[in-house]
This record gives sequence, structure tokens and C-alpha cells, in this order.
Amino acid sequence: MKTQIKILVMTVGLTLFMSDNATAQGMPTYDNTNFISLVKQLIESGKQTAQMIKSVKFLKDAKEAIEKVSSVVEQLRAVEEIGQNNQRLINVMQNDLQDILNSPYIKPDEVSRVVESFDAIVQNSLDTVDFIDEVLSSDYLKMSDAERAEILKAKEQESKQMVSNITTKTKRYRDIISFRKMQDKVNNRETNY
Repeated sequence: MKTQIKILVMTVGLTLFMSDNATAQGMPTYDNTNFISLVKQLIESGKQTAQMIKSVKFLKDAKEAIEKVSSVVEQLRAVEEIGQNNQRLINVMQNDLQDILNSPYIKPDEVSRVVESFDAIVQNSLDTVDFIDEVLSSDYLKMSDAERAEILKAKEQESKQMVSNITTKTKRYRDIISFRKMQDKVNNRETNY
């Protein structure tokens, strides 16, 4: 116990002896410039974040606008293709059908069948044009652009099919005329025996 008291007294003495030579710094100081700089950086960062959010919103709006324009362009292309197919149909009706009907190798009873087969295709074409006008001019039961584009694509395929049908029918009638013409030449040839 005596040794513990001696150690304690010596520790207190050394502490007092050393504290006499030590100089205290006093109260810690607070540097306001670092804090102000930090606040300025946070404010600037907030402004940049707000600007980036505005940019993202602008880009999102631009993307939606581009998608709408893309959908409209797709619809216009489909309508343009349908228009071109109808023009081909009109050209066939004006030129080829007239040639077929005026041919001496088409029999009178066949004329009505030829006209009826071409008339059905033309009527389908006119119905398609009316339907497209209805789809494009009204909201057609409030359908979306994608649904409208899908309908127009389907009508475009129908239009291509009509052109294919009329081309096939025209070729078939031309083949019939060509065959009958050849048959007529063979049957009515002059023989020099």
C-alpha cells in the first residue's frame, strides 16, 4: 500500500511539474471558410442536379415526340404505298383491260366475266381508300397511333394482294388472247401444197 501511495504522489508531482512548463493552446477555433466553401459546393451541386433533371425531362419529351413523328411517318408510308398500288390498278384498268376487252379473241359472253372480275378488285380498292380516309380523318374509336399504323399496314398488304391479283388476271387473259390468236393463225393458215 505504501508503494501505491508513493506512485500516486510521484504521478501527481510529475503532472504538476510538467504542467508548469506546458503551454495550452486554449479553445479550439472553428474555420468558417471551409464551411462556407462546403455550403457553396452543395448549392452548386443542387443547381447542377436540377439542370440535369430538366435535361432528362427534355430528352424524354423529345423521345416521345420522335416516336409520334415516327409513327406518323410509318402511317404516311403505308398510305403512300396504298396510293401507288391503286394507281397501278387504275393504269391496268385504263390500258390492259381496254386492250383485253377490245381483242377479237375474247368472246362476247366472256366480256361480262372479265369486267366482273376486274370490277370486284376495283370495288375492293375503293372500299380500302374510303376506310383509310375514315381511319386517318377521325380518331376511329380513339385508337392509338400504333393500332392505326397496324390497320394501315394490313390495308397495305391487301392493296399489294389486289395488285398481284389484277396482274395475274391480266396475264391470264393476255395468255388466253395469245393462245387464241396462235390457234387462229394455225387454223386459218394458207397451205401451198
